[in-house]
Amino acid sequence: MAIRDDVTPEEWQTRVDLAACYRLIDFYGMADMTETHIAARVPGEPDAFLLNPYGVFFDEITASSMIKVSFEGDQLTKNTEYSVNAAGFTIHSAVLGGRKDVFCSLHTHTRAGMGVSAMECGLLPLTQHSMRFYECVSYHDYEGAATNLDERERLQRDLGENDALILRNHGLLTCGRTIPEAFHMMFRLEKSCQAQVDAMSTGAELQHVPREVAEYTRDLMLSRGGRAGSMGWPGHLRRLERIDPSYKH
Repeated sequence: MAIRDDVTPEEWQTRVDLAACYRLIDFYGMADMTETHIAARVPGEPDAFLLNPYGVFFDEITASSMIKVSFEGDQLTKNTEYSVNAAGFTIHSAVLGGRKDVFCSLHTHTRAGMGVSAMECGLLPLTQHSMRFYECVSYHDYEGAATNLDERERLQRDLGENDALILRNHGLLTCGRTIPEAFHMMFRLEKSCQAQVDAMSTGAELQHVPREVAEYTRDLMLSRGGRAGSMGWPGHLRRLERIDPSYKH
């Protein structure tokens, strides 16, 4: 059911961008059927954020289908047969509740992301993509399915001030000041994990980059802020328009 006339223009734009993000995660092969989730704050409502309806595939998500929840766990959207994923609520209420600078948080279970999350070494600075995360990616030890609300404090602690978190034996998480920034961060993190798994699977000796070069490359990328994400976002939307513009409804 379309709800555009029932929300503010700012909330509607957030819903559209968030729905686009779900569709893009599916398009780029980072979806996990009905699992994983992406969240965004509701503009003008500091105690609420948006999550996907649990049970709907990412390529079916629309702006109107997003469910609004409070940080206390109340489902504020009533005109739906769906609820939200309990683990999704735990993870995203932790990130958005603990980081006022974060507008969007994104969690995936990709093959490469899960692979690196199970490696003791974690993410290595083997490629230019991965150097963006050199010494600024966090780790959170696996505690089982994230349905225990007490885990939120530890998620907040482990994420700290970084914008990328590897959930050990689980998957990946990124966050950003905008939806495009969080998506771009996940795209780069996923590519980094794919390259690491591919390189290590060959058994060949790995070429390591000197520390000073890795630090220089990271700092250069960090100095650009979220510009890379915002620059590419219109192109992503044009692609969705060609494939299926229904995400905007």
